[in-house]
Amino acid sequence: MLDPLSDVSTAGAAGPRTSGRRRLVVSDVDSTFITDEVIELIADHAGTRAEVTEVTERAMRGEIDFAASLRERVATLAGVPVGALDEVRSRVRLTPGARELVAEVQRRGWEFGLVSGGFAEILGPIADSLGIRLWRANRLEVAGGVLTGRTVGPVVDRAYKEVTLREWAARTGLELRDTVAVGDGANDLDMIRAAGIGIAFAAKPVVRAQAPFSVDGPRIDAVLDVIDSVDTTVG
Repeated sequence: MLDPLSDVSTAGAAGPRTSGRRRLVVSDVDSTFITDEVIELIADHAGTRAEVTEVTERAMRGEIDFAASLRERVATLAGVPVGALDEVRSRVRLTPGARELVAEVQRRGWEFGLVSGGFAEILGPIADSLGIRLWRANRLEVAGGVLTGRTVGPVVDRAYKEVTLREWAARTGLELRDTVAVGDGANDLDMIRAAGIGIAFAAKPVVRAQAPFSVDGPRIDAVLDVIDSVDTTVG
């Protein structure tokens, strides 16, 4: 069984690094690495999308605590058949440049990870399909073939995202200064601040205001230009 709190895929060995320092690039998922908010796609099956979207927006702006907002939103999903997740997976769209970003990071011999306030049931297959070994997400509780409206295990909130960044850096033998964090919402701010290079991507104003670097989009592989610019500047 997939473990959302572990390195779950053995695929995707990186090619040789061609130049520059070795790095770990960690990206948020919903509205960053993918264009969707997965919980809203699931909420379509519960008839609660409008309610969930409103709470999601408030959480991304930093107006309410993420863990509390997650509990509130997931509660509305109670009773959704677990089979609906297959349809949700089919609707998820990668952000333009996401596939190219992963391929180039791997070509350089760097590490790439995805950390999500979304759900392992959706993220796991995406990560495996792209050869991404490092990923972490929440897990939905299921009983009797339907969602219970709860999650199981630790909540991947802003603090846990920073913990993940630090853990993966240590695991891959890198200093924190060699890490890159990319995200769009308030839930990403702790890891963006902690990383050697913190990048707001197509982000909410509160994140753009606090992140050292910003990329407006639409292609997420443009973050490589930021990384290369920093590496050129520091020598």
